Amino acid sequence: MSFPRLPASSLWLIVSGCVLLMMSFGLRSSFGLFVSPITEANGWGRDTLGLALAIQNLAWGVIAVLAGGLADRFGNVKVLIGGSVLYAAGMWMTAGVSEVWALHTGTGLLVGAGVAGTAFGIVLPALARAVAPHQRQLVLGVGTAAGSMGQFLLVPVAQQLIGAFGWAGALHVMALMALAMAVLAMPLASSRATSAAAQVSPELAERDFRATLGLARGHLSYWLLTIGFFVCGYHVAFITVHMPAFLTDAGFAPEVAAWSIGLIGLCNVVGSLASGMLSGRFTMRGVLIAIYAGRAVAITAFMLLPLSLGSVWVFSCVMGLLWLATVPPTTGLVATMFGTRYMATLYGVVFLGHQVGSFSGVWLGGWLYETTGSYAGLWWSGVAMSLVAMALHWPIRESAAQPRAATAT
Repeated sequence: MSFPRLPASSLWLIVSGCVLLMMSFGLRSSFGLFVSPITEANGWGRDTLGLALAIQNLAWGVIAVLAGGLADRFGNVKVLIGGSVLYAAGMWMTAGVSEVWALHTGTGLLVGAGVAGTAFGIVLPALARAVAPHQRQLVLGVGTAAGSMGQFLLVPVAQQLIGAFGWAGALHVMALMALAMAVLAMPLASSRATSAAAQVSPELAERDFRATLGLARGHLSYWLLTIGFFVCGYHVAFITVHMPAFLTDAGFAPEVAAWSIGLIGLCNVVGSLASGMLSGRFTMRGVLIAIYAGRAVAITAFMLLPLSLGSVWVFSCVMGLLWLATVPPTTGLVATMFGTRYMATLYGVVFLGHQVGSFSGVWLGGWLYETTGSYAGLWWSGVAMSLVAMALHWPIRESAAQPRAATAT
Protein backbone atom coordinates (compact mmCIF):
# COMPACT_ATOMS: atom_id res chain seq x y z
CA MET A 1 0.00 0.00 0.00
CA SER A 2 1.68 3.22 -1.12
CA PHE A 3 0.83 6.80 -1.90
CA PRO A 4 0.25 7.78 -5.53
CA ARG A 5 2.21 10.65 -6.99
CA LEU A 6 1.01 13.73 -5.15
CA PRO A 7 1.23 17.42 -6.04
CA ALA A 8 3.97 19.22 -4.15
CA SER A 9 1.38 21.23 -2.20
CA SER A 10 -0.39 18.08 -0.98
CA LEU A 11 2.86 16.37 -0.02
CA TRP A 12 4.04 19.47 1.83
CA LEU A 13 0.67 19.65 3.60
CA ILE A 14 1.01 16.06 4.81
CA VAL A 15 4.56 16.60 6.06
CA SER A 16 3.73 19.87 7.84
CA GLY A 17 0.55 18.41 9.33
CA CYS A 18 2.45 15.42 10.70
CA VAL A 19 5.16 17.57 12.28
CA LEU A 20 2.48 19.80 13.81
CA LEU A 21 0.79 16.77 15.34
CA MET A 22 4.14 15.59 16.70
CA MET A 23 4.56 18.90 18.50
CA SER A 24 0.99 19.15 19.75
CA PHE A 25 0.77 15.64 21.17
CA GLY A 26 4.35 15.49 22.38
CA LEU A 27 3.96 18.61 24.51
CA ARG A 28 0.61 17.55 25.91
CA SER A 29 1.84 14.05 26.76
CA SER A 30 4.55 15.58 28.93
CA PHE A 31 2.17 16.95 31.55
CA GLY A 32 2.24 13.73 33.57
CA LEU A 33 5.90 14.50 34.39
CA PHE A 34 4.83 17.70 36.15
CA VAL A 35 2.31 16.11 38.53
CA SER A 36 4.81 15.36 41.30
CA PRO A 37 6.97 18.54 41.11
CA ILE A 38 4.02 20.95 40.92
CA THR A 39 2.09 19.27 43.74
CA GLU A 40 5.20 19.06 45.93
CA ALA A 41 6.14 22.70 45.29
CA ASN A 42 2.69 23.91 46.37
CA GLY A 43 1.71 21.32 48.96
CA TRP A 44 -1.30 20.24 46.91
CA GLY A 45 -2.78 16.76 46.63
CA ARG A 46 -2.70 14.96 43.32
CA ASP A 47 -6.41 15.50 43.01
CA THR A 48 -5.76 19.26 42.55
CA LEU A 49 -3.55 18.86 39.49
CA GLY A 50 -5.67 15.91 38.42
CA LEU A 51 -8.69 18.21 38.29
CA ALA A 52 -6.74 20.80 36.26
CA LEU A 53 -5.74 18.16 33.72
CA ALA A 54 -9.29 16.80 33.70
CA ILE A 55 -10.51 20.33 32.88
CA GLN A 56 -7.89 20.44 30.13
CA ASN A 57 -9.27 17.27 28.56
CA LEU A 58 -12.88 18.44 28.85
CA ALA A 59 -12.03 21.88 27.43
CA TRP A 60 -10.19 20.17 24.59
CA GLY A 61 -13.27 18.14 23.75
CA VAL A 62 -15.84 20.95 24.03
CA ILE A 63 -13.72 23.48 22.13
CA ALA A 64 -12.80 20.86 19.50
CA VAL A 65 -16.44 20.94 18.31
CA LEU A 66 -16.30 24.74 17.95
CA ALA A 67 -12.83 24.61 16.38
CA GLY A 68 -13.97 21.99 13.89
CA GLY A 69 -16.92 24.14 12.85
CA LEU A 70 -14.69 27.18 12.41
CA ALA A 71 -12.17 25.17 10.39
CA ASP A 72 -14.91 23.79 8.12
CA ARG A 73 -16.23 27.28 7.43
CA PHE A 74 -13.16 29.51 7.49
CA GLY A 75 -10.22 27.18 6.87
CA ASN A 76 -7.68 25.39 9.04
CA VAL A 77 -4.93 27.99 9.27
CA LYS A 78 -6.69 30.58 11.41
CA VAL A 79 -7.79 27.91 13.85
CA LEU A 80 -4.30 26.38 14.01
CA ILE A 81 -2.62 29.74 14.65
CA GLY A 82 -5.13 30.62 17.36
CA GLY A 83 -4.65 27.21 18.93
CA SER A 84 -0.86 27.63 18.97
CA VAL A 85 -1.13 30.99 20.75
CA LEU A 86 -3.53 29.63 23.38
CA TYR A 87 -1.35 26.54 23.87
CA ALA A 88 1.73 28.68 24.51
CA ALA A 89 -0.15 31.06 26.82
CA GLY A 90 -1.44 28.18 28.93
CA MET A 91 1.97 26.60 29.37
CA TRP A 92 3.56 29.97 30.18
CA MET A 93 0.87 30.63 32.81
CA THR A 94 1.46 27.21 34.35
CA ALA A 95 5.20 27.87 34.81
CA GLY A 96 5.76 28.79 38.45
CA VAL A 97 2.04 28.55 39.25
CA SER A 98 1.15 28.93 42.94
CA GLU A 99 -2.62 29.56 42.86
CA VAL A 100 -5.22 26.91 42.11
CA TRP A 101 -7.29 29.26 39.91
CA ALA A 102 -4.21 29.98 37.76
CA LEU A 103 -3.49 26.25 37.47
CA HIS A 104 -7.04 25.53 36.31
CA THR A 105 -7.00 28.46 33.89
CA GLY A 106 -3.54 27.83 32.39
CA THR A 107 -3.14 24.06 32.50
CA GLY A 108 -6.86 23.46 32.17
CA LEU A 109 -8.71 25.92 29.95
CA LEU A 110 -5.95 27.54 27.88
CA VAL A 111 -3.90 24.43 27.13
CA GLY A 112 -7.11 22.48 26.49
CA ALA A 113 -8.22 25.11 23.98
CA GLY A 114 -4.75 25.13 22.44
CA VAL A 115 -4.70 21.37 21.91
CA ALA A 116 -8.22 21.51 20.46
CA GLY A 117 -6.99 23.94 17.82
CA THR A 118 -3.84 22.02 16.88
CA ALA A 119 -4.67 18.33 17.15
CA PHE A 120 -6.40 15.52 15.26
CA GLY A 121 -9.79 17.17 14.82
CA ILE A 122 -8.27 19.99 12.74
CA VAL A 123 -5.31 18.31 11.05
CA LEU A 124 -6.61 14.84 10.13
CA PRO A 125 -9.53 16.08 7.99
CA ALA A 126 -7.05 18.21 6.02
CA LEU A 127 -4.83 15.15 5.49
CA ALA A 128 -7.81 13.01 4.47
CA ARG A 129 -8.85 15.51 1.82
CA ALA A 130 -5.32 15.77 0.42
CA VAL A 131 -5.31 12.20 -0.99
CA ALA A 132 -7.58 9.94 -3.01
CA PRO A 133 -10.36 8.12 -1.10
CA HIS A 134 -8.67 4.72 -1.36
CA GLN A 135 -5.58 6.17 0.38
CA ARG A 136 -7.57 7.84 3.15
CA GLN A 137 -7.08 5.19 5.85
CA LEU A 138 -3.34 5.09 5.25
CA VAL A 139 -2.87 8.83 5.56
CA LEU A 140 -5.02 8.86 8.72
CA GLY A 141 -2.73 6.19 10.14
CA VAL A 142 0.35 8.20 9.19
CA GLY A 143 -1.02 11.33 10.87
CA THR A 144 -1.93 9.41 14.02
CA ALA A 145 1.52 7.81 14.08
CA ALA A 146 3.09 11.26 13.85
CA GLY A 147 1.32 12.29 17.04
CA SER A 148 2.64 9.17 18.73
CA MET A 149 6.18 9.84 17.52
CA GLY A 150 5.94 13.27 19.15
CA GLN A 151 5.04 11.56 22.41
CA PHE A 152 8.09 9.30 22.09
CA LEU A 153 10.47 12.13 21.24
CA LEU A 154 9.28 15.02 23.39
CA VAL A 155 8.38 13.37 26.72
CA PRO A 156 12.02 12.37 27.43
CA VAL A 157 13.09 15.84 26.23
CA ALA A 158 10.68 17.39 28.72
CA GLN A 159 12.20 15.27 31.50
CA GLN A 160 15.65 16.54 30.53
CA LEU A 161 14.38 20.12 30.53
CA ILE A 162 13.00 19.64 34.04
CA GLY A 163 16.37 18.34 35.18
CA ALA A 164 18.24 21.24 33.54
CA PHE A 165 15.94 24.21 34.25
CA GLY A 166 13.48 23.04 36.89
CA TRP A 167 9.79 22.45 36.23
CA ALA A 168 8.98 26.17 35.73
CA GLY A 169 11.88 26.75 33.33
CA ALA A 170 10.95 23.62 31.38
CA LEU A 171 7.41 24.93 30.88
CA HIS A 172 8.77 28.26 29.61
CA VAL A 173 10.81 26.45 26.96
CA MET A 174 7.86 24.26 26.03
CA ALA A 175 5.63 27.34 25.68
CA LEU A 176 7.99 28.73 23.05
CA MET A 177 7.90 25.38 21.26
CA ALA A 178 4.09 25.52 21.26
CA LEU A 179 4.14 28.99 19.73
CA ALA A 180 6.36 27.72 16.91
CA MET A 181 3.52 25.43 15.76
CA ALA A 182 1.87 28.45 14.11
CA VAL A 183 4.54 28.33 11.39
CA LEU A 184 3.68 24.72 10.58
CA ALA A 185 0.06 25.70 9.93
CA MET A 186 0.89 27.76 6.85
CA PRO A 187 1.09 24.92 4.26
CA LEU A 188 -2.44 23.85 5.18
CA ALA A 189 -3.75 27.06 3.61
CA SER A 190 -3.20 26.07 -0.03
CA SER A 191 -4.43 22.61 -0.93
CA ARG A 192 -7.44 20.51 -1.70
CA ALA A 193 -8.13 20.77 2.03
CA THR A 194 -9.90 24.10 1.55
CA SER A 195 -11.05 23.77 -2.03
CA ALA A 196 -14.38 22.09 -1.33
CA ALA A 197 -15.70 25.03 0.65
CA ALA A 198 -14.65 27.44 -2.08
CA GLN A 199 -16.66 25.66 -4.77
CA VAL A 200 -20.14 26.49 -3.40
CA SER A 201 -21.95 29.61 -2.33
CA PRO A 202 -22.16 30.47 1.40
CA GLU A 203 -25.94 29.88 1.31
CA LEU A 204 -25.61 26.40 -0.17
CA ALA A 205 -22.75 25.58 2.19
CA GLU A 206 -24.94 26.60 5.14
CA ARG A 207 -27.81 24.38 3.98
CA ASP A 208 -25.48 21.43 3.40
CA PHE A 209 -23.92 21.95 6.82
CA ARG A 210 -27.28 21.91 8.62
CA ALA A 211 -28.52 18.95 6.61
CA THR A 212 -25.41 16.93 7.48
CA LEU A 213 -25.71 17.74 11.18
CA GLY A 214 -29.38 16.74 11.08
CA LEU A 215 -28.44 13.45 9.46
CA ALA A 216 -25.84 12.80 12.16
CA ARG A 217 -28.28 13.53 14.98
CA GLY A 218 -30.54 10.65 13.95
CA HIS A 219 -27.81 8.14 13.07
CA LEU A 220 -27.51 5.40 15.73
CA SER A 221 -24.09 4.14 14.57
CA TYR A 222 -22.66 7.65 14.90
CA TRP A 223 -23.78 7.88 18.53
CA LEU A 224 -22.54 4.39 19.35
CA LEU A 225 -19.17 5.44 17.95
CA THR A 226 -19.23 8.62 20.06
CA ILE A 227 -20.11 6.79 23.28
CA GLY A 228 -17.55 4.06 22.57
CA PHE A 229 -14.81 6.66 22.10
CA PHE A 230 -15.42 7.68 25.73
CA VAL A 231 -13.63 4.49 26.76
CA CYS A 232 -10.56 5.29 24.67
CA GLY A 233 -10.24 8.68 26.35
CA TYR A 234 -10.72 7.12 29.78
CA HIS A 235 -7.79 4.75 29.22
CA VAL A 236 -5.39 7.09 27.45
CA ALA A 237 -5.76 10.14 29.69
CA PHE A 238 -5.53 8.19 32.93
CA ILE A 239 -2.36 6.42 31.87
CA THR A 240 -0.74 9.56 30.40
CA VAL A 241 -1.32 11.61 33.56
CA HIS A 242 -1.07 9.08 36.38
CA MET A 243 1.32 6.41 35.07
CA PRO A 244 4.44 8.45 35.98
CA ALA A 245 3.25 8.94 39.56
CA PHE A 246 2.11 5.30 39.76
CA LEU A 247 5.60 4.13 38.81
CA THR A 248 7.51 6.54 41.06
CA ASP A 249 5.27 5.49 43.97
CA ALA A 250 6.37 1.91 43.23
CA GLY A 251 10.03 2.94 43.57
CA PHE A 252 11.02 3.47 39.94
CA ALA A 253 13.18 6.43 38.93
CA PRO A 254 11.44 9.40 37.23
CA GLU A 255 13.37 8.56 34.05
CA VAL A 256 11.66 5.15 33.92
CA ALA A 257 8.28 6.86 34.09
CA ALA A 258 9.25 9.25 31.29
CA TRP A 259 10.53 6.47 29.06
CA SER A 260 7.42 4.41 29.76
CA ILE A 261 5.22 7.15 28.30
CA GLY A 262 7.73 7.68 25.49
CA LEU A 263 7.79 3.95 24.71
CA ILE A 264 4.01 3.94 24.46
CA GLY A 265 4.33 6.68 21.87
CA LEU A 266 7.03 4.85 19.92
CA CYS A 267 5.10 1.61 19.74
CA ASN A 268 1.97 3.45 18.73
CA VAL A 269 3.77 4.61 15.59
CA VAL A 270 3.61 0.95 14.54
CA GLY A 271 0.13 0.49 16.01
CA SER A 272 -1.34 3.52 14.24
CA LEU A 273 0.15 2.61 10.87
CA ALA A 274 -1.03 -0.98 11.26
CA SER A 275 -4.48 0.19 12.31
CA GLY A 276 -4.72 2.46 9.29
CA MET A 277 -3.79 -0.36 6.93
CA LEU A 278 -6.00 -2.95 8.64
CA SER A 279 -8.93 -0.53 8.57
CA GLY A 280 -8.59 -0.45 4.80
CA ARG A 281 -8.71 -4.25 4.54
CA PHE A 282 -11.14 -5.30 7.29
CA THR A 283 -14.21 -3.73 8.83
CA MET A 284 -13.32 -0.68 10.88
CA ARG A 285 -15.68 -1.65 13.69
CA GLY A 286 -13.94 -5.05 13.82
CA VAL A 287 -10.56 -3.35 14.20
CA LEU A 288 -11.94 -1.25 17.06
CA ILE A 289 -13.41 -4.29 18.82
CA ALA A 290 -10.02 -6.04 18.61
CA ILE A 291 -8.23 -2.98 20.02
CA TYR A 292 -10.48 -2.77 23.08
CA ALA A 293 -10.19 -6.52 23.65
CA GLY A 294 -6.40 -6.16 23.58
CA ARG A 295 -6.52 -3.35 26.11
CA ALA A 296 -8.62 -5.46 28.49
CA VAL A 297 -6.08 -8.28 28.33
CA ALA A 298 -3.08 -5.95 28.69
CA ILE A 299 -4.40 -4.12 31.77
CA THR A 300 -5.50 -7.37 33.43
CA ALA A 301 -2.05 -8.90 32.96
CA PHE A 302 -0.33 -5.74 34.22
CA MET A 303 -2.41 -5.82 37.41
CA LEU A 304 -2.05 -9.55 38.10
CA LEU A 305 1.65 -10.04 37.31
CA PRO A 306 4.40 -8.85 39.70
CA LEU A 307 5.41 -5.25 38.96
CA SER A 308 8.94 -5.08 37.60
CA LEU A 309 10.97 -3.13 35.10
CA GLY A 310 10.30 -5.85 32.55
CA SER A 311 6.53 -5.79 33.11
CA VAL A 312 6.53 -1.99 32.76
CA TRP A 313 8.34 -2.18 29.40
CA VAL A 314 6.10 -4.98 28.09
CA PHE A 315 2.92 -3.21 29.19
CA SER A 316 4.14 0.05 27.65
CA CYS A 317 4.85 -1.67 24.34
CA VAL A 318 1.52 -3.52 24.21
CA MET A 319 -0.51 -0.45 25.21
CA GLY A 320 1.50 1.55 22.72
CA LEU A 321 0.41 -0.71 19.89
CA LEU A 322 -3.20 -0.11 20.96
CA TRP A 323 -2.86 3.52 22.14
CA LEU A 324 -4.13 5.80 19.37
CA ALA A 325 -4.81 2.90 17.05
CA THR A 326 -8.47 3.71 17.62
CA VAL A 327 -8.16 7.01 15.72
CA PRO A 328 -7.78 5.80 12.07
CA PRO A 329 -10.87 3.51 12.17
CA THR A 330 -12.88 6.04 14.19
CA THR A 331 -12.13 8.93 11.83
CA GLY A 332 -12.57 6.55 8.90
CA LEU A 333 -16.05 5.61 10.10
CA VAL A 334 -17.01 9.28 10.36
CA ALA A 335 -15.81 9.84 6.78
CA THR A 336 -17.64 6.72 5.58
CA MET A 337 -20.88 7.78 7.21
CA PHE A 338 -20.90 11.46 6.21
CA GLY A 339 -18.00 12.18 3.80
CA THR A 340 -15.10 14.55 4.41
CA ARG A 341 -16.77 17.91 3.71
CA TYR A 342 -17.74 18.60 7.33
CA MET A 343 -15.52 15.97 8.87
CA ALA A 344 -13.82 18.39 11.30
CA THR A 345 -17.16 19.25 12.90
CA LEU A 346 -18.53 15.71 12.97
CA TYR A 347 -15.30 14.20 14.26
CA GLY A 348 -15.23 17.00 16.84
CA VAL A 349 -18.52 15.73 18.28
CA VAL A 350 -17.20 12.16 18.42
CA PHE A 351 -14.00 13.43 19.99
CA LEU A 352 -16.02 15.25 22.66
CA GLY A 353 -17.11 11.79 23.83
CA HIS A 354 -13.44 10.83 24.00
CA GLN A 355 -12.63 13.87 26.10
CA VAL A 356 -15.49 13.36 28.52
CA GLY A 357 -13.89 9.97 29.08
CA SER A 358 -10.50 11.66 29.49
CA PHE A 359 -11.95 14.04 32.09
CA SER A 360 -13.41 11.08 33.99
CA GLY A 361 -10.21 9.04 33.91
CA VAL A 362 -7.89 11.87 34.97
CA TRP A 363 -10.10 13.32 37.69
CA LEU A 364 -11.20 9.94 39.06
CA GLY A 365 -7.58 8.77 39.15
CA GLY A 366 -6.53 11.72 41.33
CA TRP A 367 -9.60 11.45 43.54
CA LEU A 368 -9.22 7.71 44.08
CA TYR A 369 -5.54 8.09 44.93
CA GLU A 370 -6.24 10.75 47.56
CA THR A 371 -9.17 8.74 48.92
CA THR A 372 -7.74 5.20 48.93
CA GLY A 373 -4.00 5.70 48.43
CA SER A 374 -4.10 3.46 45.36
CA TYR A 375 -4.86 3.55 41.65
CA ALA A 376 -6.02 -0.10 41.57
CA GLY A 377 -9.73 0.68 41.35
CA LEU A 378 -9.29 2.75 38.22
CA TRP A 379 -7.11 0.14 36.51
CA TRP A 380 -9.83 -2.47 36.99
CA SER A 381 -12.57 -0.08 35.89
CA GLY A 382 -10.56 0.32 32.68
CA VAL A 383 -10.87 -3.42 32.06
CA ALA A 384 -14.64 -3.29 32.57
CA MET A 385 -14.99 -0.35 30.22
CA SER A 386 -13.05 -2.18 27.52
CA LEU A 387 -15.76 -4.83 27.55
CA VAL A 388 -18.45 -2.14 27.33
CA ALA A 389 -16.68 -0.57 24.33
CA MET A 390 -16.57 -3.92 22.54
CA ALA A 391 -20.33 -4.30 22.99
CA LEU A 392 -21.03 -0.74 21.79
CA HIS A 393 -19.05 -1.14 18.57
CA TRP A 394 -20.57 -4.48 17.63
CA PRO A 395 -23.83 -3.14 16.06
CA ILE A 396 -22.22 -0.18 14.22
CA ARG A 397 -23.13 -0.12 10.51
CA GLU A 398 -20.19 0.69 8.28
CA SER A 399 -21.98 2.49 5.44
CA ALA A 400 -22.97 5.97 4.29
CA ALA A 401 -25.73 7.51 6.37
CA GLN A 402 -28.99 7.99 4.49
CA PRO A 403 -31.86 10.40 5.23
CA ARG A 404 -34.76 8.69 6.94
CA ALA A 405 -37.09 9.45 4.05
CA ALA A 406 -34.71 7.66 1.67
CA THR A 407 -34.38 4.62 3.88
CA ALA A 408 -38.14 4.32 4.32
CA THR A 409 -38.84 3.86 0.61
